[in-house]
Amino acid sequence: MASRDPEAAAAFVRRFQSRVYGLALTILADRGDAEEVAQEVFVRAWRHAEAYDPARGGVAPWLLTITRNVAVDMLRLRRAVPMDPSALLFLELPVTEAGPEERGLAAEEACRVRSAIAALPAEQRRALAFAAFFGRTAREISAIEDAPLGTIKTRIRTAMLKLHAQLEVNGP
Repeated sequence: MASRDPEAAAAFVRRFQSRVYGLALTILADRGDAEEVAQEVFVRAWRHAEAYDPARGGVAPWLLTITRNVAVDMLRLRRAVPMDPSALLFLELPVTEAGPEERGLAAEEACRVRSAIAALPAEQRRALAFAAFFGRTAREISAIEDAPLGTIKTRIRTAMLKLHAQLEVNGP
């Protein structure tokens, strides 16, 4: 690969393609994404072949490390697809097996929560939704929203305080 010989590159790809694709498929569980990762891995191997150091290990582990890194990056991108947090307001909260009166109270409470969330400013609502519904950290939300970390933390905290006050919840 480092010599830029097309025949050597083709032989290299044939030799390692099933392992690279197999690892990518195991990580991503999607054939199309695994194919895309495999292609990117071989492009990177071609571009950075001179960086390979045989003293640090074999070619297969080097290539599979690249595969793992590219696949994990793709997973992160896949998870980072933003969703309009206001769409979450219409989700129904799960109700356990309860009688009609308890189900009615739960539905009433869910309506109160949705209304309180809807009353928040859009920036606070988005930050809260990313944190509470999607389990994102403030740092991840900062990257997604392209806003300073401190701003995101303030938005989440302010949203929580407003919800607590509006819903009359005790505690922080």
